[in-house]
Amino acid sequence: MADQASTTQRAATPPGVAPALAETGRGTRFTPRGHPVITGINRVGLYSLYIKEVRRFLKVQTQTIWAPAVTTLLFLVIFSVALGREGREVLGVPFASFVAPGLIVMGMMQNAFANSSFSLLSGKIQGTIIDLLMPPLSPGELMAGIVAAAVTRAIAVGCTVALAMVLWPGVTLHLAHVWAIAWFGLMGSVMLALFGLATSIWAEKFDHNAAITNFVIAPLSLLSGTFYVIENLAPAFQAVSRANPFFYVISGFRYGFLGESDIGPASAVAWAAAGIGAFNLVLALIVYAVLRSGWKLKS
Repeated sequence: MADQASTTQRAATPPGVAPALAETGRGTRFTPRGHPVITGINRVGLYSLYIKEVRRFLKVQTQTIWAPAVTTLLFLVIFSVALGREGREVLGVPFASFVAPGLIVMGMMQNAFANSSFSLLSGKIQGTIIDLLMPPLSPGELMAGIVAAAVTRAIAVGCTVALAMVLWPGVTLHLAHVWAIAWFGLMGSVMLALFGLATSIWAEKFDHNAAITNFVIAPLSLLSGTFYVIENLAPAFQAVSRANPFFYVISGFRYGFLGESDIGPASAVAWAAAGIGAFNLVLALIVYAVLRSGWKLKS
């Protein structure tokens, strides 16, 4: 009977989780101290953290999804009325069709930052940070769950904004290069989610988070070629724009719809795609190292 129970217990153990009981001559006992019960990736914990973060922003979706979509649509209306009169064209398309892809991915990036920057900061302020640090989640799993939830919110906002813009008169969105839309949209969301997580680790109050949003994220977003092509700028300002990673995300995302970009020819867009991927990898390693050190989280 003991052998049968042991066999049944091993068969019911999920993948990646070691048996919690060890056989002895006297029966069974708990795994000795120092022997990990969970091995490999904690899939259950990672999924639970992801669902928790997703449900958190879905509970207030009016504020987290619909409000950003309306704000982005207002940008389109205002700039189209102010700059798109008299049939003005940019990159061979009407101004409204030129600016729409940039507004979509800008909304995605800003909301990815907003979601991940709130996760740890709210726990530190409310005293519930222990709920994220105590569960058996590695720093990599904690980072992956928060970033994945932020990207999910970004995709939801992007789809909502895109649907609204497709229905808006004067805007035409063609899928010229689907890979560019998917890659630059994903990489832009991941980049801002990582920035947000780093901000959440560093910040000690909501004022710190607001300072990064207002003085770093907003300027980089608005000065990234969303509403203009950098060829219209002086050479010095063109160089500054090309040093802005937001510029490559927005221009590459626009390339996916228009087939044209101020990055350059198709080969330049491909190099930009590789570069933004490498940049995100380095950023992820830095955020992982900071998260693993417990800086401003465990002190």
